[in-house]
Amino acid sequence: MTGTQRTAIVTGAARGIGAAIALRLARDGFAVGIVDLHADQCAQTVAAIEEIGGRAVAAGADVSRPDQAADAVEHINDQLGGALVLINNAGVTRDNLLFKMTDDDWDSVMEVHLRGSFLMARAAQRCMVDAGWGRIVNISSTSALGSRGQVNYSAAKAGLQGFTKSLSVELGKFGITANAVAPGFVVTDMTRASAERIGISFEEQVEKAVARLAVGRPGRPEDVANAVSYFVSDEAEFVSGQVLYVAGGPRG
Repeated sequence: MTGTQRTAIVTGAARGIGAAIALRLARDGFAVGIVDLHADQCAQTVAAIEEIGGRAVAAGADVSRPDQAADAVEHINDQLGGALVLINNAGVTRDNLLFKMTDDDWDSVMEVHLRGSFLMARAAQRCMVDAGWGRIVNISSTSALGSRGQVNYSAAKAGLQGFTKSLSVELGKFGITANAVAPGFVVTDMTRASAERIGISFEEQVEKAVARLAVGRPGRPEDVANAVSYFVSDEAEFVSGQVLYVAGGPRG
């Protein structure tokens, strides 16, 4: 599909990895729908895209709510044209050891990561099927391989990998690919908050993380955005159902 500007939707794009992905896709020529819990939280990302001459609109939504997810997709489609790319990045952490983890800790993580990705994909795939072209990228994590104090987050991120592979099988005949990017340790507000929760300084957390990484530096949001950029490109049309670990080594 060529000749018209494509639209991408990025969830959890007010800051961090999501914002970096949105900005990279704008640089790649996409119009971008910025989704986060509240539309006003997206203003900085929208402004950054407009500053480089791109087009962007914000949509506030709790992606775990069917009506809000569908409304966000409809709003972006109306404002920018039917979205043919979906990046499921929205996520939360509620870390705790198993015996301390509450039902709400478990449910809230599952609802945002898994239910939210399902609802957004269900709403967004319609335009992709009609166009005969589409890209879905789900943001997983190295935590999918197991992480102490994160049974909820690890299960959700592993679930996204299975979700991705099933989407690739189901939607491939419509020209739609589905892939996952699994970041390792990336410097964001979320990782800063995790350091506070476990009672260490962020500098100490970064030092410990880097000591385990082959490349000798922590990840940046732009590293994840670069991988997403490839998966949504025309050049990646024969790549589907894959999980790419962006982790500075064989495992982050």
